[in-house]
This record gives sequence, structure tokens and C-alpha cells, in this order.
Amino acid sequence: MTKITLIKGDGIGPEITDAVVKIIEAAGVKIDWDVQTAGADVIEKEGVPLPDRVLESVKRNKIALKSPVTTPIGKGFRSVNVQLRKELDLYANLRPCYNLPGVKTRYENIDIVVVRENTEDLYAGIERQVDENTAESIKIITRSASTRIAEFAFDYAVKNNRKEVCVVTKANICKLSDGLFLECARETAKKYPDISFKEILVDNCCMQLVQNPNQFDILLLPNLYGDIVSDICAGLIGGLGIAQGANIGKDYAVFEPVHGSAPDIAGQDKANPTAMLMSAIEMLNFTGENKAASRIKNALLKTLEEGIKTADIGGSASCSEFTNAIIAKL
Repeated sequence: MTKITLIKGDGIGPEITDAVVKIIEAAGVKIDWDVQTAGADVIEKEGVPLPDRVLESVKRNKIALKSPVTTPIGKGFRSVNVQLRKELDLYANLRPCYNLPGVKTRYENIDIVVVRENTEDLYAGIERQVDENTAESIKIITRSASTRIAEFAFDYAVKNNRKEVCVVTKANICKLSDGLFLECARETAKKYPDISFKEILVDNCCMQLVQNPNQFDILLLPNLYGDIVSDICAGLIGGLGIAQGANIGKDYAVFEPVHGSAPDIAGQDKANPTAMLMSAIEMLNFTGENKAASRIKNALLKTLEEGIKTADIGGSASCSEFTNAIIAKL
């Protein structure tokens, strides 16, 4: 039996976590869940949003499924997500974005994979208050981190029969930092002659995504641009409620939905567990439970095809009704 860390988070996190665990159990997958809590609710009891016990659990088990954790804006504690990625060196953020049946969008046949560097750039968190009127952030781009994320993108392309990697930067302005990221992507591309390689500036990329998104295959980006562009891609397929994510490193992997903790609807049985479930499906594939992953995905797709959806994607089903419908398909 596989032992996996389960991080419940806060806001709608516990609800969608429970929903996904029920679906996985209904599929007959035996997992020994090492349940951990993190986030705003934990601070009152333990003083920090990410206690050492959570990190130790992931290090023991190597794999985690994590629900959303609130990140305060402009003040408060540092992002739990960023801290996890730094502490565990989860250098690759992987976000596949593709259309789901029954989810109405402005575009069809979207199939884009966002590969985002996950450990440096402005997310390194090196900031200081120069004086009362000036704040300063330092953007870190290194050759080693840029090369390994480029290699991850090209390796993913080879393993998943993708045709092209497009690197996204602002190297015309950030000539040294983004210039280094671009240089590393170019050098890496030479080692993969069977994969087409393209370059685009991030502002043009955003425009092209809303005009003609079907032209893109794999997008390779530094941390900040990757965060922004991946949300644009989520918008193309119906929103954050169906956007999956994975954070992968050499030794550990944490699977999580892209969306936030939505505290405004917490505890109301309104949350959409699709993104959490899609992330769990990728986790099952990662652990070798491919047959169960396929069964769960088919059950999810059939449920959506029948028009059983939560409110955020145009339906009227509650979180529990949606969950039960998927289990019925299984």
C-alpha cells in the first residue's frame, strides 16, 4: 500500500480533499494517507502556517496531494506553496491545460502544457524596504535552475509525444536575467533536434493566447511569467476550478490544484473538486496506478458530458452531488 502525504489546507481545501479521497477509494485504490494540516487555521495552534511536521511527512513519503492554502496579500505569512517548493526543491511546476467536455469556453481543442520554473526569479522572496517610500525586490535567475527546467520541458515533450517547446521571456528588457534564461533554453534545445523550438516575448505571448491559443504546445517560462500565463491558460479552458497542477523535483512531488482557497464559499458545499481530482489523477499516474487513474478520469468526463457540474462552470450541482455522480459512474 502506497503511503502519501495528504495536506488538507484551509478554506474549501478540506471539502475538496474529502471529495477526492472518496472518489479514489471508490475506484479501489488503496492508499495509506498521512493526513497533515497547513495554512491560516494552523497558525493559531502551532504559530506557523507550515509546521516542520508537514515537510517531514513529505520527505518520508516522497509524494503529496495538497489542497489550497490561503496566502495573505501584502502582509502576513509567506506563501506556504512557495515555501514548500523551496524547501523540497520542487523546481518544475507542470500545468496541463485542455478542454473538458460539457465546459463551455470561447475556444476549442486547447491542449497547452505550461512548464514553469518554480524556485527562483522574484519568488526567491529577497525584498527590502529601502525607505518609507521605496521597496526593492531582487530577481534571481541562475544557469543551473534555468537549464534543468528547460531539460524538464524538452524531456516532457519527448515522453508525451509533444512537438514544440516555446520559451517565454522579456529578454529585450531584462537582458541579463531573462537573457540568461533564454540562453539556457537555446542551448538545451540543441540537444533535442526532433522537438521544434520557438521564442516569444511574454507580452506578445499573452496577446497570442487570447487571439490564437491553438498555436501553442509547451510553454517554458520563468517563475513569475509562468504564474501569470498559466492562469491565462486556465481561463481558456473554463477557469481555475478545473485547472490541475504538479510540483516536481528530483526527490519529491506535490500535486495540487491551481486555484486558491476560496474562503468566501468554504463550508457551503459549493466548491468544485475537479481541479483537485485532476491533480490526483496525475498523482495516480505518477505512482503507477494508471488503470485507476484512467477509470477516474473517464468517470469525471462522463459526469461533465451529462451536464452535472458545479456553479462555477455553469451547473447547479453541489460539491457532494458532483462527487457522488462521479462515484456512481465508477
